[in-house]
Amino acid sequence: MSWEQKINKPIKTLKKELPKKIRIIGGNWRSRLITVLDLPGLRPTTDRIRETLFNWLGQDLTGLRCLDLFAGTGALGFEAASRGAALVVLLEKEKKACANLNTNFALLQSSPASGHVEILQRDSLEFLKQQPNRSSNLIFIDPPFQDSSLLDRAVIEAGRVCDDSAGGGIYVEFPSSRQREELEALLPEWHCGKYLEAGQVKACLFRGGKG
Repeated sequence: MSWEQKINKPIKTLKKELPKKIRIIGGNWRSRLITVLDLPGLRPTTDRIRETLFNWLGQDLTGLRCLDLFAGTGALGFEAASRGAALVVLLEKEKKACANLNTNFALLQSSPASGHVEILQRDSLEFLKQQPNRSSNLIFIDPPFQDSSLLDRAVIEAGRVCDDSAGGGIYVEFPSSRQREELEALLPEWHCGKYLEAGQVKACLFRGGKG
């Protein structure tokens, strides 16, 4: 190994180990950065998809009660809180990921959001099953893609829990290998009013009735 290679090797290793960061796109925390851990199955919603989603939802989420299931990095939940949601509950059962959510939220609190944010180390599906009918306005569902049954069960429960009459809806990210119609069949009382495909990801925003 040459002298130059010996010098460059630790620098490359250091760069690889630096934590990744993603930015919040809009609202009170616009342009603030949150840290993303390198954990198995953790797949942050990209800037492009989040920008599209919040164009669908509208930039102002004042008064909405939101659930960010399988929160991971918290990108969706923090984005909703940044835009004025009255309540955002972020659920993540993985210990390290949940600790990272708390760390990011503490840093964001240097400029507090107007609503209330809760971060819970809980199983998202079990939590959702315990919620009363029509108790939330906006539900984000973005579980690990390798467990299709988990996605299906969460989507079905969300159809019971969500009331989007004041705005919001049920947002679902799912792998490109699945057909949109499969998700629509799980929510017969809802309509996939907005839809996108981006690489290996598909996404629907379901709204009640003709939405």
